[in-house]
Amino acid sequence: MAKSVAVLVTNLVEDVEYTEPVEALKSAGHEVTTISFEKGTVEGKHGTQINVDKSIDEVSPQDFDALFIPGGFSPDQLRADQRFVEFTKFFLATNKLTASICHGPQLMIQTGLVHGRTMTAYLTVQPDLYYAGARIEDKDVVIDGNLITSREPKDIPAFNDAFLSAL
Repeated sequence: MAKSVAVLVTNLVEDVEYTEPVEALKSAGHEVTTISFEKGTVEGKHGTQINVDKSIDEVSPQDFDALFIPGGFSPDQLRADQRFVEFTKFFLATNKLTASICHGPQLMIQTGLVHGRTMTAYLTVQPDLYYAGARIEDKDVVIDGNLITSREPKDIPAFNDAFLSAL
């Protein structure tokens, strides 16, 4: 059964951490909605133009089955905006499927809900998660209930498999 997946991005998202999982989700028949500050396009770190389907003000987390947060510099920008923090917090607080790769967990830290969770992230984000109370495992993919995290682009195949299996 097709699921609806919200993807939170802005400029300087890590291109392949957006494109490859989104392509896998769409190929598996899931509906993907890319969300940013406003509709239009954002540009990845390496120049990929990404179409934004909806602005954060046009969506509600209740409308989605899962949340995906790709990495790059995008999550650091998004966590400065309380609308994205609250959107993410809803998924974590209600135990809805939440998946993130690389720097994506930076947005999750801002929710205050990573304490006690088992996670991974990019090498430089792992200490931030640890200081926020998460248990860190340095593996290609870490699954803690409905929370799926990965470290970097080379982990995308394992990440995609885990995410699609969970959906």
